[in-house]
Amino acid sequence: MAYESPLLRRPGAVAPPEDHPEAGVPWHWGDPFAEQRTASRGVAVVDRSHRQVITVTGEERLSWLHLVISQHVTGLPDGEGTEALVLDSQGRIDAHLVLAHVDGTVFLDTDPGATATTALPKGGEKQTLLAYFEAMKFWSKVDIADASDDWALLTLLGPEVPELLARFGIELERRPYAAGWFSDVVARRMPWPGPSSVDLLVPRSELGDWWNRLTDAGARPAGSWTFDALRVESLRPKLGVDTDERTIPHEVNWIGSAAHVAKGCYRGQETVAKVHNVGRPPRNMVLLHLDGSQEIYPETGDPVLLGERTVGRVGSVAQHHELGPIALALLKRSTPMDAELVAGEKDRAVQASVDPDSVPREHAAPGRDAAQRLRG
Repeated sequence: MAYESPLLRRPGAVAPPEDHPEAGVPWHWGDPFAEQRTASRGVAVVDRSHRQVITVTGEERLSWLHLVISQHVTGLPDGEGTEALVLDSQGRIDAHLVLAHVDGTVFLDTDPGATATTALPKGGEKQTLLAYFEAMKFWSKVDIADASDDWALLTLLGPEVPELLARFGIELERRPYAAGWFSDVVARRMPWPGPSSVDLLVPRSELGDWWNRLTDAGARPAGSWTFDALRVESLRPKLGVDTDERTIPHEVNWIGSAAHVAKGCYRGQETVAKVHNVGRPPRNMVLLHLDGSQEIYPETGDPVLLGERTVGRVGSVAQHHELGPIALALLKRSTPMDAELVAGEKDRAVQASVDPDSVPREHAAPGRDAAQRLRG
């Protein structure tokens, strides 16, 4: 049965359209642009309780995780977090995770229904992320549990978040991903989708109570519309929306933040290292500004065209309170970034242009540079 947040039954909550990626939580609370402005200038709270929460405990929790995810976590201190990926054997992205290591427990939250490619020889089928982790456990001294029934995620956005949290005795270090356990709440600072963002894992049985406490203290209710608009502005992808079955971490800004290029021993590592050291990603994720004069917008998966030629695919589409209609798109590396493009197909095709500040810089590839020096 599909998840439905109890907050959707609150007055003013508007559910997202059918089949929306953030189904199950409020899309907005009546005025999405005002909600975005508050999230950018004050403090807003977003219900993200549809996220799956997995806990990993046991004395080998970090060394085991180090082997099955893309991030370097063997020395992850207590009170720290990070992001990570699960890749298939070809380095393509299966799942995206956000971690918090507090008091001997690693909390991982991920998209609802997250899956991973089975590790069985000649398999290729997908299994739940939890089942994949269990299959990779072997004799490691770890305990893995789906804690979604116990914990629910709320996200606070805006520059006034620290002042709000101080009223509840929650004070985090300023560094990204700093985490801590405060009474019955796990808090984690996030570097996106805006300054001072903080995730709160609250007891699921107290989701409504915590929503009341935060809104009574001054946080404005905001929906997934707001979160996504700021996420797109921040150039942060959503798995399954801004990625397809071929996407590798280099294409969507997940190298460094979620995938470590130097550590070995995880599935897909060869692709990560090879592209980083001697190659270039075939596509790059960029921010598109869309012509909104006719209030027609492309949809996720639509093509991006240069003349008659398809040069990419549309990912997240958002209406931003300042930037207007925007979208993330995966474009072929050969695409001229100053070209006039068309995003969408048929009756939802609109003019689009690449935001020059979103174009990734070409990184120095040590292996490629060394080979060129040898060739003279």
